[in-house]
Amino acid sequence: MNKNESKYFNTAKRMDEALIALLEKKDFAYITVKEICDKAEVNRSTFYFHYENTTDLLKEATQYILDSFMSYFSVDKKRVIDQFADCELKELLFITPEYITPYLTFIKENQRLFKTALNHFGSMDFSSVYERMYQRIFDPILARFHLAQEERTYVMKFYLSGITAVAMEWLSNGCSDDINTVIKVINDCVMGDRNVHG
Repeated sequence: MNKNESKYFNTAKRMDEALIALLEKKDFAYITVKEICDKAEVNRSTFYFHYENTTDLLKEATQYILDSFMSYFSVDKKRVIDQFADCELKELLFITPEYITPYLTFIKENQRLFKTALNHFGSMDFSSVYERMYQRIFDPILARFHLAQEERTYVMKFYLSGITAVAMEWLSNGCSDDINTVIKVINDCVMGDRNVHG
Protein backbone atom coordinates (compact mmCIF):
# COMPACT_ATOMS: atom_id res chain seq x y z
CA MET A 1 0.00 0.00 0.00
CA ASN A 2 1.52 3.31 -1.06
CA LYS A 3 1.28 6.55 0.91
CA ASN A 4 -1.81 7.84 -0.93
CA GLU A 5 -3.63 4.51 -0.58
CA SER A 6 -2.74 4.42 3.10
CA LYS A 7 -4.05 7.96 3.61
CA TYR A 8 -7.27 7.10 1.73
CA PHE A 9 -7.73 3.93 3.80
CA ASN A 10 -7.11 5.71 7.11
CA THR A 11 -9.56 8.50 6.25
CA ALA A 12 -12.22 5.98 5.25
CA LYS A 13 -11.61 4.02 8.44
CA ARG A 14 -12.05 7.20 10.53
CA MET A 15 -15.39 7.85 8.85
CA ASP A 16 -16.48 4.22 9.35
CA GLU A 17 -15.64 4.49 13.04
CA ALA A 18 -17.32 7.92 13.31
CA LEU A 19 -20.57 6.53 11.87
CA ILE A 20 -20.45 3.49 14.15
CA ALA A 21 -19.90 5.75 17.19
CA LEU A 22 -22.88 7.91 16.16
CA LEU A 23 -25.03 4.81 15.70
CA GLU A 24 -24.50 4.05 19.39
CA LYS A 25 -26.58 7.14 20.17
CA LYS A 26 -29.16 7.51 17.40
CA ASP A 27 -30.85 5.87 14.44
CA PHE A 28 -29.11 6.04 11.08
CA ALA A 29 -31.92 8.12 9.52
CA TYR A 30 -31.09 11.00 11.89
CA ILE A 31 -27.32 11.06 11.33
CA THR A 32 -26.07 13.89 9.13
CA VAL A 33 -22.98 14.27 6.98
CA LYS A 34 -21.95 17.19 9.22
CA GLU A 35 -22.04 15.00 12.34
CA ILE A 36 -19.96 12.31 10.63
CA CYS A 37 -17.41 14.88 9.43
CA ASP A 38 -17.18 16.50 12.86
CA LYS A 39 -16.71 13.13 14.56
CA ALA A 40 -14.13 11.94 12.00
CA GLU A 41 -12.42 15.36 11.92
CA VAL A 42 -12.67 15.65 8.14
CA ASN A 43 -14.31 18.28 5.96
CA ARG A 44 -17.39 17.77 3.81
CA SER A 45 -15.42 17.73 0.57
CA THR A 46 -13.41 14.77 1.93
CA PHE A 47 -16.64 12.95 2.75
CA TYR A 48 -18.02 13.50 -0.76
CA PHE A 49 -14.70 12.48 -2.29
CA HIS A 50 -15.24 9.05 -0.72
CA TYR A 51 -19.04 8.66 -0.76
CA GLU A 52 -22.10 9.90 -2.58
CA ASN A 53 -24.20 9.88 0.57
CA THR A 54 -24.46 8.47 4.10
CA THR A 55 -25.95 5.21 2.77
CA ASP A 56 -22.70 4.54 0.90
CA LEU A 57 -20.79 5.04 4.13
CA LEU A 58 -23.21 2.77 5.99
CA LYS A 59 -22.52 -0.04 3.50
CA GLU A 60 -18.79 0.43 3.99
CA ALA A 61 -19.15 0.55 7.79
CA THR A 62 -21.12 -2.71 7.65
CA GLN A 63 -18.30 -4.32 5.65
CA TYR A 64 -15.80 -2.88 8.15
CA ILE A 65 -17.63 -4.65 10.99
CA LEU A 66 -17.82 -7.91 9.03
CA ASP A 67 -14.12 -7.77 8.14
CA SER A 68 -13.25 -7.07 11.78
CA PHE A 69 -15.36 -10.04 12.83
CA MET A 70 -13.95 -12.44 10.24
CA SER A 71 -10.37 -11.48 11.13
CA TYR A 72 -10.83 -13.41 14.40
CA PHE A 73 -11.28 -16.71 12.55
CA SER A 74 -8.31 -18.67 11.29
CA VAL A 75 -10.52 -21.12 9.42
CA ASP A 76 -10.11 -21.32 5.63
CA LYS A 77 -13.71 -20.53 4.62
CA LYS A 78 -13.34 -21.88 1.07
CA ARG A 79 -11.89 -25.17 2.32
CA VAL A 80 -14.75 -25.55 4.79
CA ILE A 81 -17.39 -24.87 2.11
CA ASP A 82 -15.71 -27.20 -0.40
CA GLN A 83 -15.77 -30.12 2.03
CA PHE A 84 -19.50 -29.97 2.88
CA ALA A 85 -20.47 -32.70 0.45
CA ASP A 86 -17.83 -35.27 1.42
CA CYS A 87 -16.68 -34.76 5.02
CA GLU A 88 -17.86 -36.71 8.04
CA LEU A 89 -20.97 -35.30 9.71
CA LYS A 90 -19.09 -34.53 12.93
CA GLU A 91 -16.96 -32.05 10.96
CA LEU A 92 -20.10 -30.08 10.14
CA LEU A 93 -20.82 -29.27 13.78
CA PHE A 94 -19.73 -25.66 14.19
CA ILE A 95 -20.62 -25.48 17.88
CA THR A 96 -17.02 -26.20 18.83
CA PRO A 97 -14.30 -24.09 20.49
CA GLU A 98 -12.67 -23.67 17.05
CA TYR A 99 -15.63 -21.54 15.96
CA ILE A 100 -17.21 -20.31 19.20
CA THR A 101 -13.97 -19.02 20.80
CA PRO A 102 -13.21 -16.45 18.06
CA TYR A 103 -16.89 -15.43 18.01
CA LEU A 104 -16.92 -14.76 21.75
CA THR A 105 -13.44 -13.20 21.70
CA PHE A 106 -14.64 -10.71 19.08
CA ILE A 107 -17.63 -9.84 21.27
CA LYS A 108 -15.50 -9.39 24.39
CA GLU A 109 -12.91 -7.21 22.64
CA ASN A 110 -15.50 -5.21 20.66
CA GLN A 111 -18.44 -4.94 23.04
CA ARG A 112 -19.70 -1.54 21.88
CA LEU A 113 -19.26 -2.48 18.21
CA PHE A 114 -21.18 -5.74 18.66
CA LYS A 115 -24.05 -3.99 20.49
CA THR A 116 -24.22 -1.34 17.78
CA ALA A 117 -24.32 -3.98 15.03
CA LEU A 118 -27.16 -5.85 16.75
CA ASN A 119 -29.12 -2.67 17.47
CA HIS A 120 -28.89 -1.65 13.80
CA PHE A 121 -29.21 -5.11 12.28
CA GLY A 122 -31.89 -3.94 9.83
CA SER A 123 -30.42 -0.62 8.71
CA MET A 124 -26.97 -2.19 8.28
CA ASP A 125 -28.56 -4.93 6.15
CA PHE A 126 -27.02 -7.83 8.06
CA SER A 127 -30.08 -9.84 7.04
CA SER A 128 -28.70 -10.10 3.49
CA VAL A 129 -25.36 -11.27 4.94
CA TYR A 130 -27.24 -13.95 6.88
CA GLU A 131 -29.14 -14.95 3.73
CA ARG A 132 -25.88 -15.46 1.82
CA MET A 133 -24.44 -17.48 4.69
CA TYR A 134 -27.60 -19.54 4.85
CA GLN A 135 -27.48 -20.37 1.14
CA ARG A 136 -23.74 -21.12 1.03
CA ILE A 137 -23.16 -22.70 4.45
CA PHE A 138 -26.16 -23.51 6.65
CA ASP A 139 -28.55 -24.98 4.07
CA PRO A 140 -25.98 -27.45 2.63
CA ILE A 141 -25.04 -28.54 6.16
CA LEU A 142 -28.65 -29.09 7.22
CA ALA A 143 -29.21 -31.04 3.99
CA ARG A 144 -26.39 -33.39 4.99
CA PHE A 145 -28.28 -34.04 8.23
CA HIS A 146 -31.35 -34.96 6.12
CA LEU A 147 -33.47 -32.14 7.51
CA ALA A 148 -36.55 -31.42 5.39
CA GLN A 149 -36.20 -28.28 3.26
CA GLU A 150 -39.22 -26.60 4.87
CA GLU A 151 -37.77 -27.10 8.37
CA ARG A 152 -34.26 -25.77 7.78
CA THR A 153 -34.82 -22.02 8.16
CA TYR A 154 -36.72 -22.61 11.40
CA VAL A 155 -34.02 -24.83 12.84
CA MET A 156 -31.26 -22.41 11.86
CA LYS A 157 -33.07 -19.41 13.37
CA PHE A 158 -33.66 -21.40 16.56
CA TYR A 159 -29.98 -22.18 17.02
CA LEU A 160 -28.70 -18.75 16.01
CA SER A 161 -31.24 -16.95 18.22
CA GLY A 162 -30.25 -19.12 21.17
CA ILE A 163 -26.52 -18.59 20.68
CA THR A 164 -27.07 -14.84 20.26
CA ALA A 165 -29.21 -14.75 23.43
CA VAL A 166 -26.44 -16.44 25.42
CA ALA A 167 -23.89 -14.01 23.97
CA MET A 168 -26.12 -11.03 24.82
CA GLU A 169 -26.58 -12.23 28.40
CA TRP A 170 -22.79 -12.55 28.69
CA LEU A 171 -22.42 -9.10 27.16
CA SER A 172 -24.92 -7.61 29.63
CA ASN A 173 -22.54 -8.71 32.42
CA GLY A 174 -19.59 -7.02 30.73
CA CYS A 175 -18.31 -10.41 29.48
CA SER A 176 -17.07 -11.06 33.01
CA ASP A 177 -17.58 -14.84 32.95
CA ASP A 178 -14.77 -16.93 31.49
CA ILE A 179 -15.16 -17.64 27.76
CA ASN A 180 -14.85 -21.39 28.38
CA THR A 181 -17.87 -21.23 30.71
CA VAL A 182 -19.94 -19.57 27.98
CA ILE A 183 -18.72 -22.07 25.38
CA LYS A 184 -19.81 -24.91 27.67
CA VAL A 185 -23.27 -23.34 28.13
CA ILE A 186 -23.71 -22.95 24.37
CA ASN A 187 -22.42 -26.46 23.67
CA ASP A 188 -24.62 -28.03 26.36
CA CYS A 189 -27.72 -26.23 25.11
CA VAL A 190 -27.12 -27.01 21.43
CA MET A 191 -25.85 -30.55 21.81
CA GLY A 192 -28.34 -31.48 24.55
CA ASP A 193 -25.67 -32.52 27.08
CA ARG A 194 -27.23 -30.65 30.00
CA ASN A 195 -29.28 -32.89 32.30
CA VAL A 196 -32.06 -30.50 33.27
CA HIS A 197 -33.84 -33.03 35.44
CA GLY A 198 -30.80 -33.81 37.58
